[in-house]
Amino acid sequence: MIQKDLPSPLVTVVVANLNRKALLEDCLHSLEAQRGVSFELVVVDNASADGSPEWVEGYAQAAPFPVHLIRNTQNMGFCAANNQGIAAARGEFVALLNNDAEAEPGWLEQLLLAFSRGQDVGMAASKILVWEDPGQIDKAGHLIWLDGQNRGRGSGEIDEGQYDAEEEVLWPDGAACMYRKAMLDQIGGFDEDLFAYGDDAELGLRARIAGWRCIYMPKAVVRHHRGTTLGLLSFRRLRLIERNRVLLAAKLFPGTLLWQNGLHYLARLAAGAKAAARGKGEIGRFPGWKSKFKALLALAAGDLEAAWMLPRTIVKRRKLNSIRRLSSRQVEQLLRSHTISLKTLSESAVRGNAPRS
Repeated sequence: MIQKDLPSPLVTVVVANLNRKALLEDCLHSLEAQRGVSFELVVVDNASADGSPEWVEGYAQAAPFPVHLIRNTQNMGFCAANNQGIAAARGEFVALLNNDAEAEPGWLEQLLLAFSRGQDVGMAASKILVWEDPGQIDKAGHLIWLDGQNRGRGSGEIDEGQYDAEEEVLWPDGAACMYRKAMLDQIGGFDEDLFAYGDDAELGLRARIAGWRCIYMPKAVVRHHRGTTLGLLSFRRLRLIERNRVLLAAKLFPGTLLWQNGLHYLARLAAGAKAAARGKGEIGRFPGWKSKFKALLALAAGDLEAAWMLPRTIVKRRKLNSIRRLSSRQVEQLLRSHTISLKTLSESAVRGNAPRS
């Protein structure tokens, strides 16, 4: 661990990394432009073999803020790596920034401002733009479909100022966000069984059930390279997303929505198949029917893996009562008030070239 002997910062920025040295360099350099906020940086490296940790060690010697490096000997996944960073945090607030994202000046200052909106504000969401096309929105908070599948609010839309108002949203995207450390201490960090994808949704909904709110700050801007972790055309990515949406629902959804889960799932599949036939939506990205069929097999594999993990998830569901503040009816109302339309969910996809898996 690398540590400069400076006063405890107000904010801890956590960046998880695996073999993305060039992107990581740009990510950390973007933090140098932050002003008005005292902060430290914790980089958690998941056993990179591209020289990333060695570069961080050298960078820390001249960085204008304290830098801590945690070196894992194996890939622990996004969830565990961020939990390590959170555990090491000295700040009153914890900001997460993907290694493939670059923060605009004022990002931290704007996110921190959200917590002045009330003591029950536990999360702050960024306006995330597509790095390759900054005029296009990646995410401006999150929405959800009632089978547990979630999607970034505004994903794929041209930024015309439609998300320029500060407002409450369901939860933030984990690529660029801020959490109140006291909230994380109360409800726990990321569910490490998820490994990656959908983890921010699970943490966000768990926080909402515990009575915490999330504020979207439109001036907290980040530019994000999409799909660099596994690639937008990765079958493993699809499997993890599908598995984790089932686990999220089983763990956190009220019983009334769980009974309807299968119907919402079938409706989404039907809409997605219709969109894919016209080359739209996430499945529509996959070239040719053979590739699309493999994508469907990946979804089925995710469902089977989720079924195998359900007993452990049900145990976690029973433990929620210790932090619960919202009733089942209130949770259902919350989700219904932030539901994405089936047409938007099935047909939208961020434009541009998808990285290869």
